[in-house]
Amino acid sequence: MRSTRSASRPRPGKWATARSSSSPSTTSSAFAPASSVPMRSNPREDAMRLPSIESRARIAAMLFLLFACGNLFAQDAAPAPTISKADTVWVLVSAALVIFMTLPGLALFYGGLVRSKNVLSILIQNLAVFALVAVLWALYGYSLAFTEGNAFIGGTDRVLAAGLNASSIGATFTKGVYIPELAFFVFQGAFACITCALIVGAFAERVKFAGVMLFTVLWFTFAYLPMAHMVWFFPGPDAFTSTEAVEGVLAKSGYLWAKGALDFAGGTVVHINAAIAGLVGSYVIGKRIGFGREAIRPHNLTQTMVGASILWFGWFGFNAGSALEAGGVAAMAFANTFLATAAAVVAWLAVEWIGKGKPSLLGAASGAVAGLVAITPAAGLVGLNGALVIGAVAGVLCLWGVSGLKRLLGADDSLDVFGVHGVGGITGALLTGVFAAPSLGGAGIWDYVTESALPDYSIASQVWIQLQGVLVTAVLSSVVALLAFLIVKHTVGLRVSEEAEREGLDISSHGEAAYEN
Repeated sequence: MRSTRSASRPRPGKWATARSSSSPSTTSSAFAPASSVPMRSNPREDAMRLPSIESRARIAAMLFLLFACGNLFAQDAAPAPTISKADTVWVLVSAALVIFMTLPGLALFYGGLVRSKNVLSILIQNLAVFALVAVLWALYGYSLAFTEGNAFIGGTDRVLAAGLNASSIGATFTKGVYIPELAFFVFQGAFACITCALIVGAFAERVKFAGVMLFTVLWFTFAYLPMAHMVWFFPGPDAFTSTEAVEGVLAKSGYLWAKGALDFAGGTVVHINAAIAGLVGSYVIGKRIGFGREAIRPHNLTQTMVGASILWFGWFGFNAGSALEAGGVAAMAFANTFLATAAAVVAWLAVEWIGKGKPSLLGAASGAVAGLVAITPAAGLVGLNGALVIGAVAGVLCLWGVSGLKRLLGADDSLDVFGVHGVGGITGALLTGVFAAPSLGGAGIWDYVTESALPDYSIASQVWIQLQGVLVTAVLSSVVALLAFLIVKHTVGLRVSEEAEREGLDISSHGEAAYEN
């Protein structure tokens, strides 16, 4: 990475509580009265006489001190950083959209894909995981992800939400532009929640509820938080005061951010991370009873279609909100999300139609999610043509991911988490390195010192950096997931009994039924 390289509009890192410096200085100066002078015979003449050299020196000293004190008072009265109200509203609305993606979007999407006897189990797993992660985010997650620590994990400045209040502010991606830290806290918390909820689709219909909860705590702590810090944390644009300051800023930034990895909204942190964990879980927990021997079909594709539509709608906040400012970058991310998703649907349906003779609603819904996943790391970094290509390629590759690749892997990834989020995330991450090139309509690499894109961009070098990000994510997530699943297996247990699985988790685990006969 060159000394001034950084992701164009990468996610902000260090947040600082606003401190008002408007209190006037308590320093004061006293001037002793002049020594008494004997009265002269002619007072009028004395009054008209010019001041002596000594008197003029005293006057000059007094004026100098008054000027110096005035400067001190002026510095003390410097205004606190100003919050951008428009950007604040945009980030808060985007946070709400991301929450809406999970509840009810992802829950409905997953709920329609499972059998009717397991629909409530997947709904409650989504809801409970979301709530659990939100609490953990406030207790320690936000601090470990987005405060200064080392290259791999953050510090403890915000543990137990210390210092988080209505007065604390944080940087955006433009020098001198700020939003409330609480807005960023909620926005990023919603990302953490949906990432953990994504995983449960990989081992749906056979996992213990307690096992899901314990796994979530372990994986969130030791996989999600380090990845978020490594990819997205940096001290903010205001830290780039000069070329000489760059090395110091990089030393305080996350490992992959400092290397120059581009991930606008979570291709590695969210999608590849969750997909790898889900794939590991499907291996450790094992296949569902009857998998490969009997048809296991979705019970309600109408519900899945509604869920996919909500995901597409909410994803505009997920991607465009990651700009943290209501400006051109947000608009570009919004437009790219719109086009890439559409291109993926068309590509998936075309290949499916040619290969199977019929297009399917499940294929269209899956293609939409594939496009959304793939454009996530590239959303604000590539041009419209790049978004179309990324979406189309993802549609084709993810169709292969849920069919040919799934057979090769031999895993019962129940709801194709790896086939869509893993394959789509890897596709998007690597193609970001290609289409972020200015020569292909991309934004290039942003230099925070000069506040402009760097003139040179090497596609090969950037793709290599992107690949490193993918590999780091895959290794960390797989190792943490394997250890977490083994801990769960030997404590609360992972898999329900055969009898409970045949009966369905709605009744056996939760004592409820989604549909009354």
